[in-house]
Amino acid sequence: MIEQLIAEATECDFKVALETKKPKSWLKSVSAFSNVIGRTLFFGISDDRKTIGLSDIQKDAEAISRFIKERITPLPQFILKPLQEDGKNLLALEISPGRSTPYYYKADGVVYLKTITGRW
Repeated sequence: MIEQLIAEATECDFKVALETKKPKSWLKSVSAFSNVIGRTLFFGISDDRKTIGLSDIQKDAEAISRFIKERITPLPQFILKPLQEDGKNLLALEISPGRSTPYYYKADGVVYLKTITGRW
């Protein structure tokens, strides 16, 4: 199931866990994805596509939503989807391409973009 979702995503990134102490590590991706064609960020999956899982997806989903609302401006459109693979809980953060570009990471006042090669 996850492989099919990954294949359907135009572009995607993976995060093993939700970084709440250093949210900039993944909020840069939210800003960048909002400024381009929209993409999906999977939490609970490693870069080599191994399913790791999240311990509390409800808590993580609430934190993701809160961080985006507090730290990205203007507020991008996104959907959080809980997933399960091999008995492990995951989250897919689908970020729509923005209509009100550019989208900033508020703490830096910086607009992030990602190139096709994945570089900032």
